[in-house]
Amino acid sequence: MNSIALTPPVRDEYELTVLPAKDPADVEVRLPLFARLAEMTFVRRLAFLVILAVIWEVYARWINIPILFPSFSETMRALGEGIASGVIPARLFITLKTLMVGYLIGLVVASAFTILAVSTRIGTDILSTLTAMFNPMPAIALLPLALLWFGLGNVSLFFVIVHSVVWAVALNAQSGFLGVSETLRMAGQTFGLRGVKLVFHILIPAALPSIVTGLKIGWAFAWRTLIAAELVFGAASGQGGLGWFIFESRNSLITPSVFAGLLTVMVVGLIIENGIFRQIEKRTVIRWGQVRA
Repeated sequence: MNSIALTPPVRDEYELTVLPAKDPADVEVRLPLFARLAEMTFVRRLAFLVILAVIWEVYARWINIPILFPSFSETMRALGEGIASGVIPARLFITLKTLMVGYLIGLVVASAFTILAVSTRIGTDILSTLTAMFNPMPAIALLPLALLWFGLGNVSLFFVIVHSVVWAVALNAQSGFLGVSETLRMAGQTFGLRGVKLVFHILIPAALPSIVTGLKIGWAFAWRTLIAAELVFGAASGQGGLGWFIFESRNSLITPSVFAGLLTVMVVGLIIENGIFRQIEKRTVIRWGQVRA
């Protein structure tokens, strides 16, 4: 058989112009509007609050007993009237002022306990024992004793607030310091960090997630304890802050004002949580990659 030589076809030569690569950061990906909104934490939380408000309004209109359960619109009307008259802002100012003083005193006491606990073994035993004894005890349960010791006044309020703050903050801070690995401690010592420098450059940043958690828990305990204590103080002395406003409205059977006071308590909690503690976390533990956003 004769072999047939195959000749490949000859194609014309040409050049392709290669475009320069783009930086991925410069490439804009346009997502649908709903997807972009769903990525925003504020929008998601706001949508959840709107759903709760709608459920509240529908349920209140369905049972139709305003003296027991006013609607959301009635509560917002009472809240607006309370703010316009200046009653709610004045009561809220008194409550927040008392809270800040008691909270700061509690932080100072908790810091002293934490320093003692992380410095000596006896201090650890003291803090562990006191925490096991007093942390399970509700702060409001100590209010009768505070009234007996200090009488009607801010000192009794400070006493129960400090009790609600100290143990949560000290316990979480101690756990954070004890959780710092020996490798990290030795790394700091390798770079010449000793004493106070080691504490501020290594121990506190490493323990900060637990410390911030303790601050948040202590704030929540102090806030709810103060509102409950003001209810009792209002009943006893006819004065007080936001808790007394709620108590007074309940005695007058103005249920929308009661709900307006409770709504104010919740709004303040949301503002403190997202406006203060969340910002602290974003600038520290989230930015440093210690916790997930």
